[in-house]
Amino acid sequence: MFDLGALTSGLVIGLREGVEAALIVSIVLAYLARTGNRRYFGRVWLGVAGAVAASAMLGLLIFVTVGEMPAPYEQLFEGLTLLIAAGIVTWMLFWMRRQAASVSGQLRSAVDQAIGEGGAWALAAVAFVAVIREGVETALFLVGQATAVRASNGAASVLVGALAGLALAALIGVGFYRGTRRIDLARFFRWTGVALVFIAAGLVGQAVHEFVEIGVIGLGAATAYDLNAVLPDDTGVGAFLHALLGYSATPSWAQVIAHAGYLVVVLAFYLRPIRALGATRSAVSRTTTTG
Repeated sequence: MFDLGALTSGLVIGLREGVEAALIVSIVLAYLARTGNRRYFGRVWLGVAGAVAASAMLGLLIFVTVGEMPAPYEQLFEGLTLLIAAGIVTWMLFWMRRQAASVSGQLRSAVDQAIGEGGAWALAAVAFVAVIREGVETALFLVGQATAVRASNGAASVLVGALAGLALAALIGVGFYRGTRRIDLARFFRWTGVALVFIAAGLVGQAVHEFVEIGVIGLGAATAYDLNAVLPDDTGVGAFLHALLGYSATPSWAQVIAHAGYLVVVLAFYLRPIRALGATRSAVSRTTTTG
């Protein structure tokens, strides 16, 4: 029986991160086709396959390693894994938000350089490097989510959801390659990014819970509230929210503060208009020049 919350979180992660990788591959393939270099398609797919395999092995290795550790090292490693996953995803969300407009040009420049230097195998490296970044991020995030719901046997649900999301992402990539423009990618990335922020906040809260559990964090270890009588986190809607967003019926004050603090700070910066950031940079640059 699948855990709906874990399944949904895996689907969102796989879809959001998979679309980024699919678009990268589509841009490279479309550019090769447009320049009469279809003969290099095989090298690109080889690089993609290598990146996918490496990402999967990394994720599996980390997940299995965590499960074999004795307490309290298991909780400590789980907490660190959750924080690393949330941190990398947060960084990549902001990186993609800033670099989206120039990614296509950078990829085309790398492809031109690889072909120009006569190293066809360099195209495999271009595809590998471009996809491995998304693959490692996805693997760490999925491991973090699977680790967070391990107690409720939700790891398999996270994986199934992620595979479904990746399949949908592949279809979007095919549509992009064939010229389909029905999907507003800017809006898609914006709102799936917001969804990932909420999921990452749950990972941060779960990481703090692990640290409180083994005494690494002592301040704020007292229980903030108890909602077990109203919305327990091990059955029904509560279990769904726990797997998807890291909901806890009896969180510590440290967990509540970390969860809410992450949401407020990251969402405030993520939803801030890019133009405003660019204008601020320009103003600073002008001030520095005139000063």
